[in-house]
Amino acid sequence: MAGRKKSKNDTRPTWDEYFMEIAKVVAKRSNCSRRQVAAVIAKDNHILSTGYNGTPRGVKNCFDGGCPRCAGHAKSGTGLEECLCVHAEQNAICQAARYGVNISGSTIYITISPCLTCAKLIINAGISEVVYGGDYTAFVSTVREMFREAGVKCRSLG
Repeated sequence: MAGRKKSKNDTRPTWDEYFMEIAKVVAKRSNCSRRQVAAVIAKDNHILSTGYNGTPRGVKNCFDGGCPRCAGHAKSGTGLEECLCVHAEQNAICQAARYGVNISGSTIYITISPCLTCAKLIINAGISEVVYGGDYTAFVSTVREMFREAGVKCRSLG
C-alpha cells in the first residue's frame, strides 16, 4: 500500500504512517488493563475496519475486573488460557464480518506484531499484508515463517 514516492515538498505522512497513526488512536479505546493494541484494515488507501483489544461485547471491561488474567499478576506470555480479552486483529476481522465488508487482499496495520492465533486468522481472512509497530515477543519466528509460507507480506514500521 506504499504507493508513489513523496515529492520533497510533500510533508504529509506516508500511507503507512497515516494508517499506523490512526491505529495508535484506535488503541486508546482498548479496555485492557495490561496493554493497548489496535488494528486498522485498509485497502486502496481506504479504511475497511478497525479493532482494539479488550473483553467481548457485553462482558465487563477488563479494567473493571472483567478478565481474570489481567486482574491478576501473570507474567507476559503466561496464563493466556485465562484471558477473556479479544485481540485487536480478531476484533477488526470480526467487525468486517459483522458488517459484510470484504477484507480479502487488504493490508492490516497493527500497533504490535500479531500472535500465532491472530496470524492464522489474518491468513484465512485473505489479508495480503501485515504492517506492524513493535514486536510481540511470543511466536515471532513461527509467525514470520507461517506468513512467508502463506504468501502474506509482513514488515515492521518500528
